[in-house]
Amino acid sequence: MATFIHLPDDHRHDVPKVPLYAAGALVLITVLLVFGVRLTGVGELRTPRAPVVAERLLHFADQPDGGVQVHDARDGQLVARVAPGEEGFLRGALRGLARERKRERIGPETPFRLSSRADGRLLLEDPATARLIDLGAFGPGNVAVFTRMLEDVPPTRAAAASSSPPPSPPRA
Repeated sequence: MATFIHLPDDHRHDVPKVPLYAAGALVLITVLLVFGVRLTGVGELRTPRAPVVAERLLHFADQPDGGVQVHDARDGQLVARVAPGEEGFLRGALRGLARERKRERIGPETPFRLSSRADGRLLLEDPATARLIDLGAFGPGNVAVFTRMLEDVPPTRAAAASSSPPPSPPRA
């Protein structure tokens, strides 16, 4: 048999209605403002990306033995081979990007873009899904495998133009 406990009236918790409505209105206004900024872009802060110093378009291919081959998408040159069970960070980064492609039903045709920026950042981008990984956020040890993939890439035209000295004035 159930027993009910009755509290005296002085233990009741009446919540004042005005502050409750004000808190609800504040939450609703905040959600609407965030939605408005996301929809229109007004008031959104964007940090411009630094110019590209070097970049390489890459295709990653799983091998039957569990390894990964990395090919330059422009000429098909083998850039790197990752042995089975090694370079867990590279595998994890690629797995996340591949999962996004699979979710959006995008095939492997579009290469990934690995770029080094003038501000020192190293980015792995998926142009097919617009996903971007700032590899520097994961520490220098994890960045090293990707940095090696850019070692023999010549500087881009934009980087070469910005690093060359200005032309000398004509002599009279």
